[in-house]
Amino acid sequence: MTVWTRLKEELDRAGRVAQVAIDEGKARLELMRTRQLADRAAQAIGYAVYRAKAQGQEPDAETYARLSATLAAHEAEVARQEEQLRKLREDRPSAPGAEPPASQPIADQPPAEQTAPH
Repeated sequence: MTVWTRLKEELDRAGRVAQVAIDEGKARLELMRTRQLADRAAQAIGYAVYRAKAQGQEPDAETYARLSATLAAHEAEVARQEEQLRKLREDRPSAPGAEPPASQPIADQPPAEQTAPH
């Protein structure tokens, strides 16, 4: 094998690795944006409930249903994007001589429930 052939192969491999890294970065960014949308929807539910309770009422059922559906849709999209990112990681080509990556969390996720101090 000639030096030029070997060089071309290595450059092609490096290009593939770089493209996978770019794709993974884009997926992480989109996941972060979707999580922010879910957080905003959860905040909107909280504000709606708070305002209704402050007025001595129950939250409007239609508003609550709409906000809950929005939150559920965003959470479903987060799950889909996490799975897509997981697949990208599994399919990621590794550098020669490198060990396979250990299982890592996809991203720092907020706890499922946060409790307020009493």
